[in-house]
Amino acid sequence: METESAFGAPGEGFAGGPTGFRRLTPGLLAADRTAEDFDGLPEGVEFHSQLLAALKAAAPRLGLAPRLVHAVDWLFKFTRPQDWEEGSRPIVWPSASLQQDALGLSPTQAKAINRALIEAGLITMKDSPNGKRYGGRDRKGRIVEAYGFDLSPIAARHAEFLRLAEEAKAERAEMGRLRRRATIARKGVTQILETAAEYGLTGEEWPTLMRETRGLTRALRGAERPAEMAFVVEGLERRQELARKRLESLLLDAETVPPESVDSDPKGPEYRPHIIPTKPPVNPEQDTVTAHEGCKSASGSVPSDAPPAGELARPAHEGQSGKTEEPELEAGQGKRQRPRPPARTDSNPVLKLPIDELLQLAPRLRTYLTSPRPAWPEIVDAADWLRGDLGVSKSLWGEACIAMGREQAAIAIAIVSAKPAEHFRSTPGGYFHGMVAKAKSGQLNLARTFWGLRQTAAAKSRRGASKPVPS
Repeated sequence: METESAFGAPGEGFAGGPTGFRRLTPGLLAADRTAEDFDGLPEGVEFHSQLLAALKAAAPRLGLAPRLVHAVDWLFKFTRPQDWEEGSRPIVWPSASLQQDALGLSPTQAKAINRALIEAGLITMKDSPNGKRYGGRDRKGRIVEAYGFDLSPIAARHAEFLRLAEEAKAERAEMGRLRRRATIARKGVTQILETAAEYGLTGEEWPTLMRETRGLTRALRGAERPAEMAFVVEGLERRQELARKRLESLLLDAETVPPESVDSDPKGPEYRPHIIPTKPPVNPEQDTVTAHEGCKSASGSVPSDAPPAGELARPAHEGQSGKTEEPELEAGQGKRQRPRPPARTDSNPVLKLPIDELLQLAPRLRTYLTSPRPAWPEIVDAADWLRGDLGVSKSLWGEACIAMGREQAAIAIAIVSAKPAEHFRSTPGGYFHGMVAKAKSGQLNLARTFWGLRQTAAAKSRRGASKPVPS
């Protein structure tokens, strides 16, 4: 008995073997329908180059790769103005080898680009009976017969290209505004973080704010649409607003903290905080450290060469009458006018002390000096460099110079540099900010602070002298 099997059944395909004809795709069929609507240049277009310009402007919005735009630009070089008139057809027929050489493509890459242009609806193909590209023109240059690339869809889609170009332009403008907002918010967050560090504010909220800001900034670089950028920018602005409110609250609390909240008994008497008297002294010059004021001895007595209390020491060239006498000048030298000190806003007397003693008690200041025997202008310049190491901002240094005077501000910086790290509750910059605030209110007493440094240095010297010398 014979049996029939599906394997033995005769079969036949719809088209037989491969023919080499171009395969019809939805993109090719859509491009053919668009090309059928061509009836010359669109209204308002005078030159066919305007069609190419509109396509290039809309290319980012269409998602066209640059290589595709370059391929269309190359095809436009073979067209003539009469090809775009009504009744004609913009068909070009460069050979495959010419296209490959001009665009630097392999045969496979050239075919891939042609297919991509068809699927994008930019061109369609008019195939010849033998599958080759060729054409001819009459004496006036009009196309008589042509087979190759049909550029009619680009003219038919001109209005669409213009609309997409306008949308792309508006999108770029919106993204530019969002970038500016992001820059403002990012700089605002940076300013808040710098202020928090300057005032010595601690807590995990500030490092967290820095990490989140950096993460949002990285996400902003990868955003490609205004909606994505707006989401990131709103996050930056929201964090800036919350951080600013938090900073204002902490600074307000710091200003309203009473003096009793400060640690009243640090490691030693030399590190105790300033005690601000409630009544001003009758003779404010009694608390002024003078150029010839010495330290008390171990027994508590005052050296015999110390000036009486309340009397300001005079410089070596000052006469008994209290007026400053100019030093004698050699013949031929004129008198130089002594510069007047800058105006001060605090009510405390000016602190006068020898430069050698200042450098001895604050040795870090000596690092920034350029001469072995500096004058006060050089001390002020050195203090300006030293304040950078202490974390004091330029603006706070300027406020100190206005509130105390330049020389007193330099002495204050030297005092801060001489303090040990464990003396500060926050940072040296925060400690100096407190000194400036007291100077503005007239409560700063540099004399008492510097006297503490003298006592500390004297105590260290006595301890060093009392150590037994090894045999």
